[in-house]
Order: sequence, then structure tokens, then C-alpha cells
Amino acid sequence: MGNFYQDNDDIRFLLKHINVAELADLAERGFRFAGQFDTAPATAEEALTNYDLVLDALGQLSADFIAPRSEGIDREGSTLCEDGTVRYAAGIAESLQALAKADVMGFTLPHEYGGLNFPSLIYTAAIEMVSRADASLMNLFGLQGIAETINFFADEEIKRQYLPQFAAGRVTGAMVLTEPDAGSDLQACKLRAFQDAQGRWYLHGVKRFITNGCGEVLLVLARSEPDRSGGLGLSLFLCERGPTVRVRRLEDKLGIHGSPTCELFFDNTPCRLIGERQRGLVTYVMSLMNGARIGIAAQSLGIAEAAYRIARDYASSRKQFGGPIEKLPAVRDMLIEMKMQIEAGRALLYETSRVVDHEIGLTKIAEDPQESPAAQKEAKQRLRTIKRTAAMLTPMSKYYCSEMCNRVTYDAIQVLGGSGYMRDYACERLARDARITTIYEGTSQLQVVAAVRGVCGGACEKYLAELAQMPYADSVKDLLDLLSEGTRHLMKAVAFVKEAGVDYMDLFGRQLVDMAIALINGYLLCGQASSPVAMDVPTADSAPNGSPKTVPITQRKEMMARRYITRNAVKIRALADEIGSGDKSTFKEFEVLAGPVPELG
Repeated sequence: MGNFYQDNDDIRFLLKHINVAELADLAERGFRFAGQFDTAPATAEEALTNYDLVLDALGQLSADFIAPRSEGIDREGSTLCEDGTVRYAAGIAESLQALAKADVMGFTLPHEYGGLNFPSLIYTAAIEMVSRADASLMNLFGLQGIAETINFFADEEIKRQYLPQFAAGRVTGAMVLTEPDAGSDLQACKLRAFQDAQGRWYLHGVKRFITNGCGEVLLVLARSEPDRSGGLGLSLFLCERGPTVRVRRLEDKLGIHGSPTCELFFDNTPCRLIGERQRGLVTYVMSLMNGARIGIAAQSLGIAEAAYRIARDYASSRKQFGGPIEKLPAVRDMLIEMKMQIEAGRALLYETSRVVDHEIGLTKIAEDPQESPAAQKEAKQRLRTIKRTAAMLTPMSKYYCSEMCNRVTYDAIQVLGGSGYMRDYACERLARDARITTIYEGTSQLQVVAAVRGVCGGACEKYLAELAQMPYADSVKDLLDLLSEGTRHLMKAVAFVKEAGVDYMDLFGRQLVDMAIALINGYLLCGQASSPVAMDVPTADSAPNGSPKTVPITQRKEMMARRYITRNAVKIRALADEIGSGDKSTFKEFEVLAGPVPELG
């Protein structure tokens, strides 16, 4: 029997290395719910045991039940029926039933609505494992942020009506945001929300590229203020699937075939307002999308992990030139790079999830009138920094992990050569599934635009200073010196960009964000190499009795940190020089360099 939790040493190590007990205390509000709900733990130890048991069960379900169905799901896809309903691939329907039966469809929902009330970090690990098994299934399992948005912003009547259904797996949802003329620019949304004489709300118009648009519960961004353009004219509404919501078409996509992507027509559909008018985009959708971006980063990790394992296995068994191809320096180096990028992405994403858990927990304390004024004041003070850090790390994680995922799946095909291009192996499917991760929930370019504000606005400098003050082992002191030097290069580049103006910052935003991520990951990997967690991991070598040799995971992490930081030190200097070049040819010479718009025939 397989298990995608037990076979992943890095996930299990990180959940021991990170102070998950602190996150449990925040999620459970000092374990005040014990005795009120069967699922509520009474202590941190009990909470950690619960997390481990659920992840273990989900890891086994992912390996033994979900993963074997993924190829059939990819080939079958979803079907648009004549009546405008959508039929999932058989494997998707079966996996959703299995997940509901396992009681994991309300991962982060409060106990009172039937949820597990787990921290976001644990949910991130769960999404990664499910995505490793089937990336398209994650687009349904990973949409639990829809229920979270209802929990955060809807009134109590709506919450009690819908949240228990989400937690029990009786319904799935969809984020209904994009329109034919409003993709990344959601402020251009035109779908109309209007009221009748009795004050009841209705929706009319078209939405496109809606993941799981056939779900039972839809959160819809619509223009409630017809005389007001831009984001302040938008509100968020909830409606149910029904005769006035028609799926007009299913998109014919490159990948994630098990996840239906729908074009929807709302024909005066009855709906209910979520929260307050005019806050649909600025407050509610931005919160929803931040959670979704962490989910896509976790999905990217799962896809990359699956691709790497296929490549690693193939390289060890494929014989060419008198031995396995893993003996070839070029292949060996490629495999190490793949593994290193995955672990760096996981370090960044799990740290982001930890920070987000602090933001959520502190927000609850700050807004709870039952808390003491002193506790509320302290929470608000801490929130000011935490919010800025989370706002920077979230787009960084989505950007880095999705780009990494595409590189790793591409390289996995390369390791397998001609076999990787064929459907005999899952590499080609994983590469097709990977491609969307840099596009949906905000393209990589938009993630850079969001992240670079933190890099140039002081949040990154402050966060790097905090990381530099953490306790580290003496063995990585030379690496810390390299990171300190890299930080100086980054700050010099930031100063140059500020003088050059906002357009220049956006032009070189990717380089700035790449430098910042390399430094943050470097510190996180040094922290892992200095961890007190005692855990041995196998190596590729064999002991005399034939069993794999093992090394302490911190020793392996130090090796990984050394390779990652020393190699990136050169890149950081080069990126700083590129930013400092002052090259503005993109602005001044675009028409000449890009040439005329070609005719497409």
C-alpha cells in the first residue's frame, strides 16, 4: 500500500521543524472548543496527533485510490449534457465521494459547522498530496476557500445553511469571477446584479473560464452599482446551481481535463449578497484569491513531486552507454536541480502558510469582543507586520512554485527522452497539467507585480532582517555571510529602482522578486539545516546488507542549503547588475525591436 504522506520525508520533517503547536493554539483559540465539539482537541499534543492521523489517511487515499484513476480521468474528461448540466469523469466523482467519506472536505472550517478547523499549513500539505495524485481533482478539493470566504464574510443565516454542506462534501463550489472582457482586470467586470421592488437580488450576464462552474454553490462577482465603474462598483453574491444558471460550453483545454472549466450564462438568477455592497472585489475577492494562490502553489508542488519521482526512477533503471543514465553528469545535475527546486518551493510555501495562519489567528483575536482589550491591542500591533509579510509571501509562493513546477515537469520529460513524450508515462500529462499553474488565479507577471511592492516597500528588508536574527548552526555561518552580501545587493538594486520610477520597477520586477526569493529560501534552508529535529533519511547508496544508507536530515539539508545558496549568490550579483544597467529599451525601442503586428493567416 502506498502513502503520499509517509513516503515524503520533506513534508514530515517540515511539519516537525515548524512550530505547528503554536498554529494549533491559534486555530483552536487556546483550545477553548474542547468539550463543545467532538472534533475539537483539548491540547496541542492532541491537535498534532489529529493532524498526523488525517494526513496519514489522506496520504494513503491519494496513493491507493486517487492516483490510479488519474490517467482515466485525463482521457475521459468532463461531459456537457444536453440539459446544460455537466457530468464529471467517473474517477473524479468516485474520488470526491471518497474524500467526503474521509471527512476532509471541511479542512479549515470551524467545528461548529462540521469542519476540522485545521490550520492552513496542514491544508497546504493535504492539497500537495492530492495534487500529486491528480492535479485536476485538486481544483475541486482545493476550492474549500469558497466556504472559507462564506465563513469570513457572510451573515450567520447563510453560513448555517451552506457551510455544513461543504464540510460534509454534499456540495462543491466555484469562484465565478472572470468574464470574456474581464480576465486579470477584474475591475472591468460587467455581469449585472440588480434588485426588484422587494429588494431581492438577481444576476444577469456571462462568465467565462470558471473552474468547476457546474458546482452547486457559486460565489459571483457582479456590478451592483451601475453608475460606478471600477472595483468600487462591484459586490459579491451567492447563488445556487439551477435552471437560470446554464453552462453554455466546456472549454477544450490543454490539461487538467478532470476539472470542468465552464462558460456560464446567468438569466436573472436569484442570489444573495455576501457581506456589504461595493466590497466584492477590494475586500472579499482579494481574500478569496489569496487563499486560492496558496492552493495553486501547493498544487504546483504536488505536480512537480510526481514528475520528479518518475524521472528519478527512470534515470536509475534506464541503461545507456554501459550503465544507468543517472551516472551521466548532465542527468545527475538535472535531477539534483529538480529536487532542490521542489524543496526550496516547499520551504517557501510552508513558511507562507505559517505566516498566513498567524494572520488569520491574530485577526480573530483582534476582532473578538470577548477578548481583553490588552489581547486585542497586542494582536492588532502584531498584525501590522504580519499582514505585510503575508501580502508579499503569498504572490511569491504562487509565482515561484508554479514556475518551478513547469521547469521540473519539462525536465522530467527530458530525462525520459522519447519515452517522456509518449503517453506510456505520466510525464506528458503532468507537463500539460502544470502549464495552467502560471496562469490561473493570477499570472506569474501579476504575482510579480504584487510581490515587488513588498520588496521595494520595506516589507522584504524587514523580513530578511528577522530571518537573519534567527539561531543557526555554526556550520552554515559562511552561508549566512553570502546571504548578507546578497541582501546588500538587493537593497542597492531597490534603491536604484526607486530612483528610476514605478515603470522601471515593474520592468525589472521579476529580477527583484527572484533575488528576494533566493535570499528568503536561503535563510529557510539554513534554518532547516540547523533544526533540532532528529530524523534520518535514506540515500541512494546501499549498506553492506543491501538496505539503503541513511543520514541525518539536517546533514542533508545543509548540503542542499550549500548548493542552493552558493549557486544563487552568483545569480543575485548578476541580477543586481542587470537591474543597475538602466536599460530602458523596452520603453524606448519597442516598436522597432518587436516589429509590426503580424498578419495571422
